[in-house]
Amino acid sequence: MAKAEFLSAQDAAALIKDGDTIAISGNGAGMISAEEILEAIETRFLETGHPRDLTLVHSLGLGDRDRMGTNRFAHEGMVKRVIAAHFTWSPKMQQLVRDEKVEAYCFPGGVVQHLLREIGAGRPGLFTHSGLGTFVDPRQQGGKCNARTTEDLVELMEVDGKEILRYKPFKVDVAIVRGTYADTKGNISPEEESIDMDIHSMALAAHNCGGLVLAQVRQVVTQGALHARHVRIPGIMVNGVVAAPEQPQFYGRSYDLTVSGAKRAYLGEATADIPAKLERRIIARRAALELKGNASLNFGFGIPGGIFGVVAEQGIGDRLWMSLEQGIHNGRMLDDALFGAASNTDAIIPSIEQFDYYSGGGIDVTFLGMGEADRHGNVNVSHLGGNLIGPGGFIEIAQNAKKVVFCGTFDAAGAKVAFEGGKLAVVQPGKVRKFTQKVAAITFSGAFARQSGQEVLYITERAVFRLSDEGLEIIELAPGIEPERDIFPFMDFRPGLNLQRTMPEGCFL
Repeated sequence: MAKAEFLSAQDAAALIKDGDTIAISGNGAGMISAEEILEAIETRFLETGHPRDLTLVHSLGLGDRDRMGTNRFAHEGMVKRVIAAHFTWSPKMQQLVRDEKVEAYCFPGGVVQHLLREIGAGRPGLFTHSGLGTFVDPRQQGGKCNARTTEDLVELMEVDGKEILRYKPFKVDVAIVRGTYADTKGNISPEEESIDMDIHSMALAAHNCGGLVLAQVRQVVTQGALHARHVRIPGIMVNGVVAAPEQPQFYGRSYDLTVSGAKRAYLGEATADIPAKLERRIIARRAALELKGNASLNFGFGIPGGIFGVVAEQGIGDRLWMSLEQGIHNGRMLDDALFGAASNTDAIIPSIEQFDYYSGGGIDVTFLGMGEADRHGNVNVSHLGGNLIGPGGFIEIAQNAKKVVFCGTFDAAGAKVAFEGGKLAVVQPGKVRKFTQKVAAITFSGAFARQSGQEVLYITERAVFRLSDEGLEIIELAPGIEPERDIFPFMDFRPGLNLQRTMPEGCFL
């Protein structure tokens, strides 16, 4: 096609061939996800058995944990290989990985985005330190996530006496992206979307590989109607445009211009969404003590999201500079399924540029989740309970921030605590230990952190740990908690004890 054609979703789906490598944009609950095109591809496969043997590439996770997003590709035979950073939103794809029905590679989110840019630029892969010492390192799993996956897509190299990783390039046949508007020349603007993500790098990779760029938009407008500054993908790169008038901003939610940055909402009467569960509330309040004004702060998905409520409660948002990997800077951060977006944000930049900032050391303090940790300070959030979760942007963020604050409950599965009379009591220990002798996979390397001189904390409701030269040590205990009774018996190793203070009482209110 010499120029952009305007197609139905079904006609766009018919352009996908067996064996194609497809890059798709999106995040979480439908943010910037071309859902109508994805649905048409799924319908075609279920009715005809084609396209099949696809390679699916995406940076961050997208879906609804049921049938949307990447769940639409989770049919046996439809996909032969997946290269992605996050799988939580697609339990059906996780099942295919567990059952050895697909080849599965899990790379850091920023790596996937940057690799697509390198592919589009015709360069020989991505050369970076991101992933060293983690499960992505070829000295460990090399990002391979099941026995069926055997090809090496990442290699260890040395440049100027330093170890780096090279992620190998591949051909991208189709990019499926989304915007809000397209004009009649095929220019794509995401101006009313919650985030921009990596739609340009995906389009660049497909176009310069001689492939197709298919864009879904809410509305087609006349040539010249789009502000030039709002165009993210020039029409010369676009082959097909699908108009989807009912396209929502998130799954089941209409467009909110305060989320896209076009308007600013009055939030003065908004109430703080403090975590209801005691353990999460304690962790959020203790972690909030590590917030620093005029510092570059980052937040991860899960328990760290509870810190947003503390920020709102204390009215300190204007004194902080907060950012998320999706490209958001400041504003009233949304949480849970809508994590990655914000109301009244100061800036929304492409996430690939956000990862440039992170990878280069732009974060002063990051607050991240913690699935499990071991005696060496390694943390696993990517492979839990025999399931492939993926790191999302965790690896670039954790590896490059000056200070890392991990936030997680002390144990899991049935744990109960109570706070009465100024003391925390363990009513019932959890069935799953989170402080293990050896993590199932290294998503954060304690050795790499020590070598880099990072300050690392591990905040739980019972105690605060710190990474020392010898491994983990306890520096704070919750009031009423006794290490010999409430801590050591429920860990697979005995950490050091270097008590500096009791966790502040305000954390438990």
